[in-house]
Amino acid sequence: MVKGFFPLILLLSSFILAGCDAGPEKEETAESSQPAEDTETAAPASGADISLALKPAQMDWVGQKIFQNECAGKLRCLVHWNEGEAFPSLGIGHFIWYPEGVDGRFVESFPKLIQYMTQRQAAVPDWLVNLEPFDAPWPDRQAFLEAEDSTRVAELREFLAGTQGLQAEFIFRRARESLDNVIAAAPEQQRERVTEHLAQLSATPGGVYALMDYVNFKGEGLAESERYDGEGWGLLQVLLEMNPEQEQAALDAFRSAAADVLTRRAENAENPIERERWLPGWLRRLETYREPSEAPSS
Repeated sequence: MVKGFFPLILLLSSFILAGCDAGPEKEETAESSQPAEDTETAAPASGADISLALKPAQMDWVGQKIFQNECAGKLRCLVHWNEGEAFPSLGIGHFIWYPEGVDGRFVESFPKLIQYMTQRQAAVPDWLVNLEPFDAPWPDRQAFLEAEDSTRVAELREFLAGTQGLQAEFIFRRARESLDNVIAAAPEQQRERVTEHLAQLSATPGGVYALMDYVNFKGEGLAESERYDGEGWGLLQVLLEMNPEQEQAALDAFRSAAADVLTRRAENAENPIERERWLPGWLRRLETYREPSEAPSS
């Protein structure tokens, strides 16, 4: 069982989407350092009534799945630098953290995670709190590998191992906050269909897991920088790609559409590592987008 997920019961019992003008920074500031509590906010600007809700045992299951997807359940992988990438990946969600001077195409998420965890009064390591500017302290992968057994990295890895529940909470919030923006960004003639897909996916634990994991994994699909040959690969692109066959479950259609979107990304990528090494792993990950065989109930 992934440590620390049961305290999420208050936060996760019932969430309704916030409007478009309530972005992550605004909402996190409003939460500040207060304990998580039941929250009901305005319906999304699109008019859709879509909620993400998980019981504590369901959230425990989702957190374990994401940790397994990113780290194969290995604590050492909580602070990691993948070959072929210009940034380290941290935590159960492999949150991106750019070194100074690196302006990557992918949306950076680790600084926002630390901001959120600080607001939630987590015991962030002193060296991390005092880091200025707040950039990854290793300029490249080689420098990271040389420092991987240092005290700093050990402290960071221990901190991330002990705050898995807060990290899952952050992933949940990011997914919840992204849905209205994804609906608003859809072409007007397809907005109703996208909304219906989201409503169906959000109705089951497996669907909520897929939404949470995919937004954390490949983003919302809204950033113009996250395109190859003009083609995105985020949640919006998967929802637009979905074309459920008759009587096909929404989660099955989502899994199939995501495979098509990620295959297209790999084929459009300049770096062959995406096709040769990363795509098979991405497709295996999508195969976990299924309902739990024994649905957690408490």
